[in-house]
Amino acid sequence: MELVRNPTRPVRIGSITIGKGNPIAIQSMTATKTTDIDATVAQVNALHAAGAGVVRIAVDNKQEAAALGEIRRQTEANLSVDLQENYRLAELVAPHVDKIRYNPGHLYHHEREKSWQEKVRYLAGIAVENDCAMRVGVNCGSVDPAKKERHSADDPIAPMLESALDHCEFLDSIDFLRYCVSLKDSDPQQVIDVNRRFAAQRPDVPLHLGVTEAGLPPDGVIKTRIAFEQLVSRGIGDTVRVSLTVSNDRKPEEIAAGAQILQDIAAGRVRSVVDFGTNTLNIISCPSCSRVENEAFIELAEDVKAMTAYAKAHAITIAVMGCRVNGPGETDDADLGLWCGPTHVNLKKGSESLGAYPYDQILARLKEELDALIGAAPAR
Repeated sequence: MELVRNPTRPVRIGSITIGKGNPIAIQSMTATKTTDIDATVAQVNALHAAGAGVVRIAVDNKQEAAALGEIRRQTEANLSVDLQENYRLAELVAPHVDKIRYNPGHLYHHEREKSWQEKVRYLAGIAVENDCAMRVGVNCGSVDPAKKERHSADDPIAPMLESALDHCEFLDSIDFLRYCVSLKDSDPQQVIDVNRRFAAQRPDVPLHLGVTEAGLPPDGVIKTRIAFEQLVSRGIGDTVRVSLTVSNDRKPEEIAAGAQILQDIAAGRVRSVVDFGTNTLNIISCPSCSRVENEAFIELAEDVKAMTAYAKAHAITIAVMGCRVNGPGETDDADLGLWCGPTHVNLKKGSESLGAYPYDQILARLKEELDALIGAAPAR
């Protein structure tokens, strides 16, 4: 089965090029602490050996930026850096990586008196000076607040789409074309819809596909497969990430899962269309990455899945997030949400905070809230 690809322009990322009909590259992200150089190098090299075209590393402070130089010296992998709130870290990390990823919704955390256009111009300049590509990474849980204000809450895709299109238009206007875009959500159908709408308006821009917080396997693989089958089979997508909640030693499973999905699509072995989780319990959890503040997060996600099995027939969404960066915002749309700190887990009911609990107490507290939701649900 020959797949027709969108006519996207080429974007070089180190030794590979995405877009313009090049093979779809599979990516992953490290889950080790970036300052633990030996562990991070080992994981980068394991992902690279598994077939990762690009490996992403999160950098949140100057100590992590300093570690990146030594990591770069010990690997041949193409490296991407995930900038968090402090966009100014770009000048420290760009000399050591092949791609810079920024989130439009995070550009407001520092130097608020400056416009996002000023900040993106700075990032593009750093990228040019250091021979880096860029990714405009739009996430459902951290959308540009100014965009959200202009759209109805009934259309969560609209502010994501507007943000991506505005950033593309600005980058084009300053003659920086070496970029790709990602539009991610934990709901596969939202991922399908927003990427199809973007590709219809900007078929020239390479797309990085992924279902964010896909969760534990096998559910996380199934959710991702649904989105990829509906997009890649239509020519949409130039690089992909399967975001799974797995322990450090299992991170290469993300690469294997992505490769299998792409092989199946190319061979016509597709399994969708499936409306995953709309009438049953839906657990979303973020992938294990270096932003996780307590490694107990992974075990907690597994325990939540096991404990809530009795509620599988109920249309309730539970989100389990591993850090403060995306956790608070990306639990808002869940019926019940947990985002994990170093010593406590924050429990939420929609956007309402219900308090913070020690790791050994959160499951019992979560069960109380889950039982209350089930008890309040209308009889079926």
